[in-house]
Amino acid sequence: MRGMWPADFPSFAALWLDPEVTARVGVPARDEAESWGSFLRNAGSWVLLGYGQWAICDRTSGEFLGHTGIFRAMRGHGADFDGAPEAGWVLARAAQGRGIGTEAVRAMLAWVDASDHAGALVAQIDHGNAASLALAARMGFRRMRDVAGGERGLALLRRPGPQEPPG
Repeated sequence: MRGMWPADFPSFAALWLDPEVTARVGVPARDEAESWGSFLRNAGSWVLLGYGQWAICDRTSGEFLGHTGIFRAMRGHGADFDGAPEAGWVLARAAQGRGIGTEAVRAMLAWVDASDHAGALVAQIDHGNAASLALAARMGFRRMRDVAGGERGLALLRRPGPQEPPG
């Protein structure tokens, strides 16, 4: 993982244009302008909040495979959800099912837990994304509630901070 670079934008935009990828995340595909706004929000998040998302890259080729990190989306799901940083991860189809997501999310959570931002995290995952729901469970996220959205509804999850008892 590394910070995102301007040269990552074409791959970032292609990832978010892929309807099979975005359906698993529970959001519609984005056009290039929407992806550019998201790409810039990530850069601004690092400046304003001290956290954001990292590029997940192939160790050998350096190819952009996806991204993971924490962010503030302010989705309108209530203070218990919107008041905490949201963890997220997304991989291009070619990178899915290879353990890359597990490795990246584990590294991201280790960074968060060792940082000034250690604390509870939330996540939003489409009910149809069994792989991501399983990964979240392995990483300590537990279901808060379900909400409408995506193709099949969304699970809102919470991971306790390192000083909280697991719940």
